[in-house]
Amino acid sequence: MLRILLSAKASPARLSGLLLIPPVQPCCLGPGKLGNQIFGGGPHAGPMQGLQRLLEQARSPGELLRWLGQNPTKVRPHHYPVALRRLGQLLRTQPQPPPVEQATLQDLSQLIIQNCPSFDIHTIHVCLHLAVLLGFPSDGPLVCALEQERRFRLPPKPPPPPQPVHGGQRLEAALSCPHLLRYPRQHLISSLAEARPEDLTPHVMVLLARHLARHRLREPQLLEAIAHFLVAQEAQLSSKVVQKLVLPFGRLNYLPLEQQFMPCLERILAREAGMTPLATVNILMSLCQLQCLPFRALHFVFSPSFINHISGTPHALIVRRYLSLLDTAVELELPGYRGPRLPRGQQVPIFPQPLITDRARSKYSHKDIVAEGLRQLLGEEKYRQDLTVPPGYCTDFLLCVSSSGAVLPVRTQDPFLPYPPRSCPQGQAAFNPTTRDPAQRVVLMLHERWHFCRDGRVLLGSRALRERHLGLMGYQLLPLPFEELESQRGLAQLKSYLRQKLQTLGLRWGPEGG
Repeated sequence: MLRILLSAKASPARLSGLLLIPPVQPCCLGPGKLGNQIFGGGPHAGPMQGLQRLLEQARSPGELLRWLGQNPTKVRPHHYPVALRRLGQLLRTQPQPPPVEQATLQDLSQLIIQNCPSFDIHTIHVCLHLAVLLGFPSDGPLVCALEQERRFRLPPKPPPPPQPVHGGQRLEAALSCPHLLRYPRQHLISSLAEARPEDLTPHVMVLLARHLARHRLREPQLLEAIAHFLVAQEAQLSSKVVQKLVLPFGRLNYLPLEQQFMPCLERILAREAGMTPLATVNILMSLCQLQCLPFRALHFVFSPSFINHISGTPHALIVRRYLSLLDTAVELELPGYRGPRLPRGQQVPIFPQPLITDRARSKYSHKDIVAEGLRQLLGEEKYRQDLTVPPGYCTDFLLCVSSSGAVLPVRTQDPFLPYPPRSCPQGQAAFNPTTRDPAQRVVLMLHERWHFCRDGRVLLGSRALRERHLGLMGYQLLPLPFEELESQRGLAQLKSYLRQKLQTLGLRWGPEGG
């Protein structure tokens, strides 16, 4: 019955699979009165761990069985997977595996069979997997006993009777699925079209809005449906729900065609601005990305009463950060605004670090190789990486350039343009402190794939806002599209590409450029 297991040369592939299985950890209680103790009580925790080490260091199958048989009060369910795994290692790793007596293996099988009713489902799965890898027959007593316990713990559930599914239920099921991207846009569109008006609840529409925003799906038909729902259900929607519904419009840089969209939001803001401060500024942040800030709402959030109200709340810092961005938008984009502003003492840096998505995808970014290309092309002293400029925008790469086009060492210049900006030609800043030569600030902007809406060339709202504001403050922007970066093969090609990009702006460096 156990010829496969007893043979020294049999099933090397199966036995090698045992080496890939991590050591089995003992089951522990969670935090509570007993702390993180192993099952069996405090007095046995040390001996049980000692027994596991003895099993892991056993030098023969007979020694494995001896440790299990001589310590019945210390053996716990998790010790049996340890023994099976060590058995496989002994048979696999030694050049001449020692002969294994059939009685030894039968005794080990009987120990597992007798104790498997006390195993948890995880231990049963591990033992079953190890037994198969070791070559125990699928119709043998060990595998059958473990399989019976597995089926007993997981009884098959009868399929639920089929029920009619409406469009709204189909849409909610698709949006609640953990594998959201498996549902293409047409599936969502058809589910939405089949839904009855009463099926489109705020919960369903919030799920749809979250799905579009999370996966950067700039689908006009779905976005217009959300806008229409918001207008139709205006009286029933709180600002906490509205902030979630308007999120994809700002993130995806999409202003809906629904004519009542903005008037509806202004009425909601006027009605609920004082009750939910965080939801209010979240809505305004989405509208800021769309360049549709209502003056009346700005008057309210910049009022001393609102600022004092949010000062003692748990979300005070994030609200102040959003208010700082709104104040920047007023300064740069709303010259006609004459209402209150955020006091200078309340302002904080907007985005003092690279955005979360950039940090999460840093290993896919082109930033490191572009930095190396600039270092070899210009030298480390002639550019700054990840520099945060006032009022708090993080730049990818910043260069200081003289009026003649020479790239200047950054240490000899003030890399920041003044904020609020003074009236001067775009790209120019204060005079060079040594030559009185007006210096430009050039910002190289990486355009990675995830900076755009999916399947499109529209920048996400936060990216477009940052570039719009940097340009209005006087920085000259040089985008580096991901398609062009991905087409470069090796550092030599990338350096040639960067040289061409910089030369299109008339920039010079090296001995001839200063």
